[in-house]
Amino acid sequence: MRQLPETDRDALRIAQDPRFPRWLEQIAATGGCSHPVHLSGSTTTLDGETGEILHHYDTRNEPGERLLIRCRNRRATICPPCSRLHAGDTYHLIRAGLLGGQNIPATVRHSPRLFITLTAPSFGSVHRAGERCRPRRDGGACEHGRPLGCGLIHAQDDPAVGEPLCPDCYDYTGHVLWHAHASKLWDRFVIGVRRHLASSAGITQSRFPQHARLSFARVAEYQKRAAVHVHAVVRLDGPAGPDDEVPAWGTSNGLADSVRASASRVVIRTPHSPAVGELALRWGVQLDARPLRTDGDGPDDDAVAAYVAKYVTKGAGETGAGTDYRLTRWEDIDAARVSDHVRALMRMCWRLGGLPEFAPLHLRAWAHTLGYRGHVLTKSRAYSTTYAALRADRAEHRGHDTVAGTVTDAQWRYVGSGHTPGAALLAAAVAEDLAVNREVTSEVRASERGRVSAASE
Repeated sequence: MRQLPETDRDALRIAQDPRFPRWLEQIAATGGCSHPVHLSGSTTTLDGETGEILHHYDTRNEPGERLLIRCRNRRATICPPCSRLHAGDTYHLIRAGLLGGQNIPATVRHSPRLFITLTAPSFGSVHRAGERCRPRRDGGACEHGRPLGCGLIHAQDDPAVGEPLCPDCYDYTGHVLWHAHASKLWDRFVIGVRRHLASSAGITQSRFPQHARLSFARVAEYQKRAAVHVHAVVRLDGPAGPDDEVPAWGTSNGLADSVRASASRVVIRTPHSPAVGELALRWGVQLDARPLRTDGDGPDDDAVAAYVAKYVTKGAGETGAGTDYRLTRWEDIDAARVSDHVRALMRMCWRLGGLPEFAPLHLRAWAHTLGYRGHVLTKSRAYSTTYAALRADRAEHRGHDTVAGTVTDAQWRYVGSGHTPGAALLAAAVAEDLAVNREVTSEVRASERGRVSAASE
């Protein structure tokens, strides 16, 4: 008699457990999370005045005497269910800053708003999709004897796109150090935008906060050449934030001019290094600044929010520009499943990370992201709501909020994470069922909206 595989035996063991229905409820509550956190403990809710116990929960009554909660990992390659939830939260966070909602007034849609893209500079010629990869008419070769074009027309999904035409010519040092300073470049860029706006309005920089406030939300994305570029929503508010009136001199065109001026002027110089010298780091010459308008002439607000939400769930590993795990040894770089170009950037991170002048950058710790140390999504305080507020609203909607006048005594401890092989198989099935249900519900709602729209016409 053929023996069942280990995963199937484990799944069968779980399904035959008398507490399986409750275990299934926990898995469904986590959305089929791939790597749930296991907690042990209890929560007691008491009346604040009388001390009467209103509710008591203890994991001793749960399967395995533990409670499973979401891992909340944003990366789709690590946990698709939690990544999907994070993308939804990001969509609402960005959308609230564009159209209002979540305690942000709807009047923000009439404020000067831009959707901008800032790119990294060129670090060397790379293979490009389309005709741009063709060699020059006069041919030509680099100092290492390699042609300045490959003569092919690459498709967008061609693995060669983004790879250097000559790895020996490519500035791997500049690429890594630019990544390490990208967040600082953004900070300098925002300061520059404020300065230019103040100068254009005829006020001093120190008095700018008394007249207006610059709000933003930005997301970092890896290009095919494994260089980060930044997408951002930039909005001009009144001095008190989105609830305040924008000054008369605040216009979309003026904001766009300030964005372009600041991006062209920002420069950061690296510490002098005996090995690599001193580098001047700047934004790339490719810059896009599109006004977001309420009359439909420009990018759609919902599309912008969806675009940002899409990229916030992508890790370096999913885009091929690194890995989703840290590299702790030089040998880890050799074992990483990445392109030769990305591997060369990782090795440069390791080499530069060993130099004392670059120790503050912690490049070896960030070799898996090619030296980029910033958050995937950052926003200014006044732009819109927060992830914490969105989660609190969701908990309140599900009836998990704290009732006024009560006291909660909670005792929890971490006891593990993840699934056994069989549990992982069952959780994946639950996650797939939930995803199908969401798709069906979405299609039904879209159909209902279509019927209502047709009836109104």
